[in-house]
Amino acid sequence: MNKTLEMIEKRNQAWNAAKAFVESRRDKDGLLSEADARTYAEMEQKVRNYSAEIERLQAMEAMDAEMAKPVSTPITAKPMNGGMEDKPQKTGRASDEYRKAMLTALRTNFRQISNVLQEGIDANGGYLVPDEYDSRLIDILTEDNVMRRLGTRITTSGEHKINIAATKPAAAWIEEGGALTFGDATFDQIILDAHKLHVAVKVTEELLYDNAFRLENYLIEQFGKALSNAEEDAFINGTGVGQPLGILAATGGAEVGKITAGASVTADDVIDLVYSLKRPYRKKAVFLTNDKCVAALRKLKDENGQYLWQPALQAGEPDRCLGYEIYTSPYFPEPAAGKPCLAFGDFSYYNIGDRGTRSFAELKELFAGNGMVGFVAKERVDGKLVLPEAVKLLKVKGTAASGN
Repeated sequence: MNKTLEMIEKRNQAWNAAKAFVESRRDKDGLLSEADARTYAEMEQKVRNYSAEIERLQAMEAMDAEMAKPVSTPITAKPMNGGMEDKPQKTGRASDEYRKAMLTALRTNFRQISNVLQEGIDANGGYLVPDEYDSRLIDILTEDNVMRRLGTRITTSGEHKINIAATKPAAAWIEEGGALTFGDATFDQIILDAHKLHVAVKVTEELLYDNAFRLENYLIEQFGKALSNAEEDAFINGTGVGQPLGILAATGGAEVGKITAGASVTADDVIDLVYSLKRPYRKKAVFLTNDKCVAALRKLKDENGQYLWQPALQAGEPDRCLGYEIYTSPYFPEPAAGKPCLAFGDFSYYNIGDRGTRSFAELKELFAGNGMVGFVAKERVDGKLVLPEAVKLLKVKGTAASGN
């Protein structure tokens, strides 16, 4: 670790210690004694001294870099080709310097750390994912995670509150000169918080040192797939305790629109499910199910002998059932007694809240004895169906013991 990074870490430790001292020394009125106030002032001054020293070191490093430049820079661009000066230069975590510095740090087990990575240090000592890497992570999640494709994504910086109109006023007929009747318009609130999701991988040191291997692509692909799978499972089956609340949650999830009369799904059951959803939600409604239920749906016919299933007209488009698009997820439960086998509704009412940016850090010592290096990626996300009536479920009839 170079001198500047060491001073930054010491400053963070000193500031955390100062805040902890204040919180532990307040009296019942929330005040500090004179002696404690003087002690805190000394601790605060020490933090300022660290900041001044960090600025001094950064200025010296900038001067060293300036002095190391050649007196004259050779012309490498072709005449009249526009040159790099015509292109907007990326800055911060989007810059090429930050991306290259992060790749160098990864390949050297963070033994070679450039000063450009200082702006990417997070509170826990990790390094924020470069902007280009972060964008490609989102691309993978969007491609693989069906709930991210269907739901509404929100970037949050704190607890996100969504206001819901629980009931609406209704009109009533009255006679001429009759008394007015007043209905109640009530409102509710859905809160999107943040649940922590992480994925950790191990790679050999030889793999890190092999410059021919595109390490960043490998890590991004593996992190993206793991995060995508865990998210989609939670968005569908999550309990809301330490994870998002899924659409199939018994409380706060989608409403049951139809229960089958027998152990199998019929064409009439699917039609009843569609019309159990209120008309405004049917405008953007789609089906969501699993592959086993799809196999059963493809065999269903209406009274005229026509298949309910309609193959997509173009490659890449989803197939349709009763004219509505149908999507599948491996995390949607398989048909079973008392369980939902098909969901139908407007999934844009499932809100996904992404808190901040994703980041990753290296695990230097944990696997050192095995000649391996660990990396961990983290994100904070929440999800909730803000209007349960926007999605309806088709459940398979359960046994008598289940109460269905």
